[in-house]
Amino acid sequence: MGRLAGVTANSLGLRSERGPVLAAVMLSTALVAIDATIIATAVPSIVKDIGGFAEFPWLFSIYLLAQAVSVPIYGKLNDLFGRKPVILWGIGLFLLGSIMCGVAWAIWPLIAFRAVQGLGAGAIMPTTITIVGDLYSVRERAKVQGYVASVWGIASVVGPTLGGVFSEYVSWRWIFFVNIPLCLLAAAMIGRRFHEKVERGHPVIDYAGAGLLAAGLALVILGALEGGQAWAWTSPAGIAILALGFALLAGFVLVERRATAPVLPLWVFRRRLLVTSGLIAVGVGAILYGLSSYVPTYAQDVLGAGPLLAGFALATLTLGWPVAASQAGKIYLRLGFRRCSLIGTALVLGGCALLLLLGRTSGVAVVATDCLIVGLGMGLTASPTLIAAQSSVGWGVVTASNIFLRSLGSAVGVAVFGAIANATIGGGPVDPATLTTAVHRIFVGIALTAAVLIALALLIPRSADNAIAEGTPAVREVAAD
Repeated sequence: MGRLAGVTANSLGLRSERGPVLAAVMLSTALVAIDATIIATAVPSIVKDIGGFAEFPWLFSIYLLAQAVSVPIYGKLNDLFGRKPVILWGIGLFLLGSIMCGVAWAIWPLIAFRAVQGLGAGAIMPTTITIVGDLYSVRERAKVQGYVASVWGIASVVGPTLGGVFSEYVSWRWIFFVNIPLCLLAAAMIGRRFHEKVERGHPVIDYAGAGLLAAGLALVILGALEGGQAWAWTSPAGIAILALGFALLAGFVLVERRATAPVLPLWVFRRRLLVTSGLIAVGVGAILYGLSSYVPTYAQDVLGAGPLLAGFALATLTLGWPVAASQAGKIYLRLGFRRCSLIGTALVLGGCALLLLLGRTSGVAVVATDCLIVGLGMGLTASPTLIAAQSSVGWGVVTASNIFLRSLGSAVGVAVFGAIANATIGGGPVDPATLTTAVHRIFVGIALTAAVLIALALLIPRSADNAIAEGTPAVREVAAD
């Protein structure tokens, strides 16, 4: 396990002795946070330049899939080699992927290069969390997490806005090139300011589980997105790809049952609270990236808005989330986890229902308002359900599993919604009327997913609120943030 060398734990903040390392962690986090939203508003410009409307959901799915399956592996490599080499490797891989994406000449090379970016992000995410754990005590983390959380809040606005500005006034390629100076600065700050004493461990890494999961999900996503496009659903190729994908996922389950340190511990699915919180994470990921993928496209290609305005519509979604999450602690301390989650999921469903009313004459302000309602609901849903699960078991495994499941839900959700869009368009021209129908059907799917979230919130056991009454540390710390 790595430990920061030569630091006294006597102050917090960016001006403290530990401040430069915290700033480096925040900048590294910003790379992933901004990249999560910046590409969404650039999709129409990318498609117009290099083509590939039917394939563009892969830009999200492959990135999320690469990130999800690599996070647990990098988490173990942190213990084996230390934090510094792992995060520098991740930043370097993210930089390489960004440069390659910026010079991509066709949609499939761009998709492949996004996978490289995802592998880099998979190294950055767990390592920044681990460094914060090394730097600060449990009591201090409640305040320090506010600095890290602010990165996501700022990125929720900066990402879509930058994507719109680059697409409208420069080139979509700059959404990737902008990462070059950021990566170099983050690497320099980590290299210069972060020093650790590495106590090398001997972690067991579940390569077999990660490989089966990645291959299985990739084939399922391939079958969903390309079925009815590259081949018929009932063709031998279509059936074989999906069958092999599900067979590999079944093999993954068998491997995880025997693995010493599984990628996804199966015992998580034996407890009602952990099952409901995990499935809610899957649904939250699917809704978030479903809207991120198609709201900007709808705003630009149907409503005629520019990329900058389309970015504004999406920014309200990602801004509403941290705003509501910052107040969620007060609500669940007063009403309980279950009621707070029900309020959140009801807002998500209400916002998604309003999206169903959108048409070709709707204004961008209406789209933004609907997305804001969904974002506020997300903030009151994701955080309380995660904290409830943490308070029942412990934050380490549960947090990792929750992030893992949300990423998987995002990857699969984008693939499913992409399949709906492709089936509606059917390889024909992407005109506003056809795109309106396709996006409307996607909104129906998102609304149904939101309805499932309400059902899952109802299944949260009332006993979860006992953690509040008993003053469980996980509840107290996050509520204080």
